[in-house]
Amino acid sequence: MRLGVIDVGSNTVHLLVVDAHPGASPVPYHSQRSTLRLMRYLDGDGAIVEEGVARIVEAIREAVQTVAEIGVDDLIATATSAIREAANGAEVLARIEREAGVSLRVLSGEDEARITMLAVRRWLGWSAGEILLFDIGGGSFEIAQGADEYPDVQVSLPLGAGRSTVNFLVEDPPPREAVSRLRAHARAEFTRVRDSLFADRPRPKRVVGTSKTIRSLARLIGGPPDPVTGDLASLHYVGLREWEPSLREMPGSVREYLPGVTPERGYQLIAGAIVLRTAMKVFGVETLTVSPWALREGIVLRYIDALDGRGAEPVAGEAA
Repeated sequence: MRLGVIDVGSNTVHLLVVDAHPGASPVPYHSQRSTLRLMRYLDGDGAIVEEGVARIVEAIREAVQTVAEIGVDDLIATATSAIREAANGAEVLARIEREAGVSLRVLSGEDEARITMLAVRRWLGWSAGEILLFDIGGGSFEIAQGADEYPDVQVSLPLGAGRSTVNFLVEDPPPREAVSRLRAHARAEFTRVRDSLFADRPRPKRVVGTSKTIRSLARLIGGPPDPVTGDLASLHYVGLREWEPSLREMPGSVREYLPGVTPERGYQLIAGAIVLRTAMKVFGVETLTVSPWALREGIVLRYIDALDGRGAEPVAGEAA
């Protein structure tokens, strides 16, 4: 069957169309993105302003038009932190349904972590053992850990690359004082959840990173994917530490031309690098394995599991 997934994130509206059936890996058929950068469209009360809402609606309309042209057997539409945490999120959802004809299911941060862990586990396999997962979005940073397809513990923090940029790194390029404030804030948050939620977990066999920000940093620092296997380069703490000063001195308009960096990510890459390096430091991580599968692939896998009669652990809004 052919399945479409529309993911409304903080940076993009991403449409992924795959051919999928039980017992097989989903095969990508079509992918398209519309750039949003919603963190730039929040007012002082945390509501998405009219221009931002209009951009969301138009991007979803374009995705729906593409789906109609391709033809799919089913369509799943989700939203993450940008709409979830917006002061006018309910109004935005109602307008999207009214004007674009799509009802978005809003995932919690914990749901994002759980579904992403499923995708990572299926990509790496059971031999990966206990996995610690870092997932950087535009608005939130998810951490999860476990030895099964769904994590035993997960948490979502408002430390996404876009949100951290807007909240801490307003100047471009940012001054050292702003970088230090972001690093100190991130360190305090990561230390708090490490000590309260992850202290009793066994040492992970593999630490995995997902998201476009992490993939961009891995491509920039570690080089291109393996030409034979297609595996993405690992991301090492030492390399991230060495690159950070250079990224800090570049304006976003320059960062977007770096290898592996797209225009919608260049402005927030330094915030992503700072937050990720801080997380690696706090959790004692020297190397990240980078997974190409993340939230969207996890959504597809859950759908396939339901078709196969295997079921899937419920997330917010689903019946247990």
